[in-house]
Amino acid sequence: MYTLAVRRDFIARHFLIGGDWGPENFPNSHHYVLELQLKGEQLDKHGYLVDIVEVEKHLAEIVNYYKEEMLNEKDEFVGLNPSIENFARILATSLSDRIRAENISKLKVVLWENENAWTSYSVER
Repeated sequence: MYTLAVRRDFIARHFLIGGDWGPENFPNSHHYVLELQLKGEQLDKHGYLVDIVEVEKHLAEIVNYYKEEMLNEKDEFVGLNPSIENFARILATSLSDRIRAENISKLKVVLWENENAWTSYSVER
């Protein structure tokens, strides 16, 4: 199986809700690192799993949408705690909707919140 991965980093803000999370209950910033992994068994006629230029375009759009923004104020977080887990799922499903290469069988987002903490979410296709 082939895997193609592309990374981007950005800063976004949030505050956690629904519990006593100490300083995380107040607006704060995180320097996120988003790694997008695309997997598939077959390459296209050009020898690509997927056109990396297309992947980078979609990744840039997503990152620019969240960059320097308050996650709690985004429609997709209404009623949700803006945890790293929820954020990874939202990123993965949004990227899966945008990247339509037919030979991609799995899309995975690995999202780092800091140098010690990360989560991932996968979409089977």
